[in-house]
Amino acid sequence: MVDRLYFTDEPEACELIATDPFALLVGFAIDQQVPVQKAFAGPLALKRRLGTLEPRALASLDLEGAFREKPAIHRFPGSMARRVGELAAVVVADYGGDAAEIWNGAADAEDLGRRLAALPGFGPMKVTTLASVLSKRLGVAKAAPLAPAHTTLGDVDSLQALGDYQAMKRARKAQLRAASA
Repeated sequence: MVDRLYFTDEPEACELIATDPFALLVGFAIDQQVPVQKAFAGPLALKRRLGTLEPRALASLDLEGAFREKPAIHRFPGSMARRVGELAAVVVADYGGDAAEIWNGAADAEDLGRRLAALPGFGPMKVTTLASVLSKRLGVAKAAPLAPAHTTLGDVDSLQALGDYQAMKRARKAQLRAASA
């Protein structure tokens, strides 16, 4: 277990996503069409604006105002506010409000994969990347079979490693664009 995940350059946000399972899920949920640093700073911004990241509280709130407040938490505040609200509702309904129960209560890797894939906005890439983080950074052994062989956020263990990961990802995308052109 680590005390911080270096997915953003804000130390308090790095600690929050490492120590609060729901904050980690929120970061992954909003990690779409924004830089990784922006997405994973989002849970702390939301907590500061609302005073809580407790799933039961968030499931019953309209989160759009908090997402839209300047500076906006995400470039698509309305849709991401709905997604986080839906995520909170699933965590409450299916896991008693305990986000860590998603992986702690999973029978095995297959069950964990199903649980992660059922979360709002979690497609195959997010599932494998989150599994990599759970396995490599947070010590969740049953997540290891779901983690891909290629480099993901699960391999990021410092701000330098985050920069290297993002540079590698940009280069890979450029290669793919060039190959399809």
